[in-house]
Amino acid sequence: MMERKRVLITGAAGFLGSHLCDRFINDGYHVIAMDNLITGRLKNIEHLFKLENFEFYHHDVSKFIHVPGKLDYILHFASPASPIDYLKIPIQTLKVGSLGVHNCLGLAKAKKARLLIASTSEVYGDPTVHPQTEDYWGNVNPVGPRGVYDEAKRFQEAITMAYHNFHGLETRIVRIFNTYGPRMRLNDGRVLPAFIGQALRGEDLTVFGDGSQTRSFCYVDDLVEGIVRLLHSDYVYPVNVGNPSEITISDFAEEIIKLTGTSQKVIYKDLPVDDPKQRRPDISKAQEILNWEPKVDRAEGLKLTYDYFKGLSQEELLETDHYNFDKYIIR
Repeated sequence: MMERKRVLITGAAGFLGSHLCDRFINDGYHVIAMDNLITGRLKNIEHLFKLENFEFYHHDVSKFIHVPGKLDYILHFASPASPIDYLKIPIQTLKVGSLGVHNCLGLAKAKKARLLIASTSEVYGDPTVHPQTEDYWGNVNPVGPRGVYDEAKRFQEAITMAYHNFHGLETRIVRIFNTYGPRMRLNDGRVLPAFIGQALRGEDLTVFGDGSQTRSFCYVDDLVEGIVRLLHSDYVYPVNVGNPSEITISDFAEEIIKLTGTSQKVIYKDLPVDDPKQRRPDISKAQEILNWEPKVDRAEGLKLTYDYFKGLSQEELLETDHYNFDKYIIR
């Protein structure tokens, strides 16, 4: 039997990381999962613990990373990813995008592994160009509240390209747009789980601003397919992966009410600082280089996601408080 290829996935207990673990296990890899569980949850990956080709390291990637044995691939997906997370733990957010990626790059260099980093549409900030192509440089406020995430990810791209250019390291950069699906945290502050949670609890749906801002939602299975194709491609520059089907937040709230068959109304509150008004990927590069485009339409993806949330316990459903990060914060 051929020896399995070995992949390290950081942020493995998170929403995207856990789906990547599933995919690489299904594809026959030996998966080494790493997470410090600050926003990740073990329940996302506990079904894999019994497998001989899966192992888990409880570790913070901002500190030195040691993994024994050979590594073929590293996927760096560790980072708080919702605005509430990075407003509550801004320094950890900056560290995982800077020290964390530096540790992954050092490990990739030592192991001669290929590294794929999870970047984000947030590198475009509040874009003045629509839809966003990979050669748009962005409109980011480095000292605004969201700057800790946006600039960590922009630095992450810069240092990754530097390692590629200077050390000849094999690197890939994926710019991920809004993604949804099972295992999203209900209370992470993002619009889709927030709406579904409110609908399931019988609360009114909260829209920030006038609801005219747009988002484009990609179902997680489509995203994972795009990431895997990019990892195995020869393209070293950033690639947008997301779903170009755009919707206003107001219309989206109505779709959720229709899906859940509830009779709530929509209430409007003030828009947070530096919240992007428009988000829509130009995916020409992914189509051309990776032969990839999303297959799951929003109606189908939302139903799958809603079914997952409906299956949560009452306790999980009522857990409206955001994570308490006190034990990770040094004052």
